[in-house]
Amino acid sequence: MKPSWFCSFAFLICSFTAFAQPQLPTGLMHQSGEFADPASALLWGQVTDASTGKPLVGASLYFPDLRRGTTSNEAGEFRIEGLPTGSYVIDVSFLGYSAIARTISIMGDTHQDFALTQSVVENENVVVTGVSKATELKLTPTPISIMKKTELNRSSATNIIEALTRKSGVSAVTTGPAIAKPVIRGLGYNRVITLNDGIRQEGQQWGDEHGIEIDEYSVQKAEVLRGPASLIYGSDALGGVLNIISTTQVNDGVVKANIVGSGNSNNHMLGGHADVAGKINGINFSAYASGKSAGDYQNSYDGYVLDSRFRENDFGAAVGLNRKWGYSHLTVSNFDQKTGLVEGERNDEGKFLLYSGTPLETVASDEVLKGRDLLVPYQHISHFKLVSDNSFSVGEDRLTAVLGWQSNKRREFGNPEEPETPNAYFQLNTFNYNIGYHFADKKGWKTALGASGMMQGNTNKAPEAIIPNYNLVDGGLFLITQKTLPQKVNISGGVRIDNRWLDIMQMKDENGGVKFAALTRSITNISASAGFSYFASEKIIVKANLSRGFRAPSAPELSANGEHEGTNRYEIGNPDLSSETSMEGDAGIELNTKHISLSFTPFYNSISHYIFIEKLRAVNGGDSLTDKGNGDKVPTYKFNQQNASLAGFEFNFDLHPHPFDWLHFENTVSYVNGQFQHAIEGTTNLPMIAPLRWISELRAEFASMKHAKMFGNAYFKIEADVNAAQNKAFTAYNTETNTPAYTLLNAGFGTDFKSKQKTIAILNIGMNNLTDVSYQNHLSRLKYTAENVVTGRQGVYNMGRNFTARIIIPMEFKVKSRS
Repeated sequence: MKPSWFCSFAFLICSFTAFAQPQLPTGLMHQSGEFADPASALLWGQVTDASTGKPLVGASLYFPDLRRGTTSNEAGEFRIEGLPTGSYVIDVSFLGYSAIARTISIMGDTHQDFALTQSVVENENVVVTGVSKATELKLTPTPISIMKKTELNRSSATNIIEALTRKSGVSAVTTGPAIAKPVIRGLGYNRVITLNDGIRQEGQQWGDEHGIEIDEYSVQKAEVLRGPASLIYGSDALGGVLNIISTTQVNDGVVKANIVGSGNSNNHMLGGHADVAGKINGINFSAYASGKSAGDYQNSYDGYVLDSRFRENDFGAAVGLNRKWGYSHLTVSNFDQKTGLVEGERNDEGKFLLYSGTPLETVASDEVLKGRDLLVPYQHISHFKLVSDNSFSVGEDRLTAVLGWQSNKRREFGNPEEPETPNAYFQLNTFNYNIGYHFADKKGWKTALGASGMMQGNTNKAPEAIIPNYNLVDGGLFLITQKTLPQKVNISGGVRIDNRWLDIMQMKDENGGVKFAALTRSITNISASAGFSYFASEKIIVKANLSRGFRAPSAPELSANGEHEGTNRYEIGNPDLSSETSMEGDAGIELNTKHISLSFTPFYNSISHYIFIEKLRAVNGGDSLTDKGNGDKVPTYKFNQQNASLAGFEFNFDLHPHPFDWLHFENTVSYVNGQFQHAIEGTTNLPMIAPLRWISELRAEFASMKHAKMFGNAYFKIEADVNAAQNKAFTAYNTETNTPAYTLLNAGFGTDFKSKQKTIAILNIGMNNLTDVSYQNHLSRLKYTAENVVTGRQGVYNMGRNFTARIIIPMEFKVKSRS
């Protein structure tokens, strides 16, 4: 496979989008302003309050599969025109009311009214992760959590992944406040897939210091699927899937815009964002730009943590067309981040050293510690992405095609004498595709078949080759189906077969020796899933699911050959590694009443051929040492594998006692225990397993205030974030150490400011770690930086007390469409 194929993809995608629209006949123009043929279907009706019958103004109605929606007018009425025939899930929602997720059959002009019930919790949602088409959340047998835009705006987390760790079963591997990657049920890195704009994000997921290249301001909704999800996504979804959605819904003839400003007190982070989205004559468009700048964070043990600063500048745009035949959308985005790399080196007085280990080494002054200028070492990450998302009606069936091209560039700078010259620079180019044919519902069966995969190439462009140059071709065929039975049972399942071809190219070191040997591997595997949801009553749902997934070994695991920076070890790949295969069983029960919402989900995941890194032994029984070339020797490690298992549970409890519906007492508990089948240096514990975590939040919410009409959707919350001690660390080879327990006290409040019932601004204030606890999260990589010889403490600690503020100024304009 030649690298030149990458150059043609942008043209391919743009051409696909530009010519996707069939020539439409000249005909009547509907009130929405869209051209449509005379046979186009119309859905109209009214949204009302179920108890009073009064119309609800501004209720949202949206078909996720059609990317079509609207809002109700002053009379609560709505109309959506130009709909293709078929059955589709519609999501109807209004703040302060329980949403409705319902399948609607469009077989011509259709009238449908919706009556929403006032509720303090949302028990019905629509999901698109892990399913062939949009599905009611209550029907999915796999556990899925949802975080919407409102909740994200109220979060005081320093990045999007940290915000999602509030959801049960989700934790994060962090390298300071700017770098975080998701861990689901104890599995992370290449064992979790992140989706964005419909394609899987590819950005060197194997690396500790490689976060998720997504602008957090642009996120509209996030869905987290817990457990193996290889049916649609193929290799790597052993732990689960994180789906980040940035689609903005706007009515025809409307342009919406937002200006956002945010800041943190601890590291003096300042952030800004502006976006605009509109729809005119059926043509959708949107654009955004974001920026962040942060200094070094601080805590009571370390003071300012040298080189934890970062900068980020992102932008994106989209254009799309919606018609009776379907839709075609094109999205472009660029993520650009420069972040310092904390080394934690200090002198005999416990003060941080700037440019440690180089001729320019010096003690970091207060001026440097309180500055914002980037320091060496740092990394520069650029991620460009182009996505073409298309859907076409084929009679009552539907054909979808999502094509994406992304280029990930990672540069690491470590020489202060040549700060603009990268020591390591690797570029990963990926073409993704996901083609699906979705059959019309037949006797309650919803079935889809398709193909998805990617073509990928990695190239080193600097002297330090951390991973080899390689080409990868990945593809799979899948069949997935679901059906609702008369006995209040919904069953779903499917099967998939994948093949991954990996070609690792030979590379020589500076002395002419072979650094990476040539290697070609072809790996085939099968995934399958089956599960059900049983509605025992209107208040109780019982779920169960059994899934088989797999993960092909990565290029670094197969062919590593060199010292991995920051670990003080020489790593050797294992070309004989097999695929990891997973068999996970999930069970769950959900209870929803007027006063209580409760769910309990235990799971057990058995993984065959779990890949890990193992220290090699010399013939005499001591450590095997490798000469670095300068006389220094480091211990040698090699990738190996054995069977392992993970077991745990997620528990959610929300008490909202009537008539005090404004009061919530929410509790989220997550626990996972990972074990090797055979002990390694006396331990059977898996690495990177977060301890038990219990988040308990007391929150008051007021949708409106009788005597203060200028305020709306006001809230106040206080929470305890309890993290138990992790005394089951992977202590072999001094890889991990146990972590003591800690509890963080957090709070927050916010409100909408209104004028004549119109929101003119939204304010959210957050207060984290109010008691300024000094702690180390078990999954923080900074825990293993250099020791402070004065205090004897290993590594640096997490962020201390932090106050955050975010203000959002929404705007809306009416634009006259053609008539």
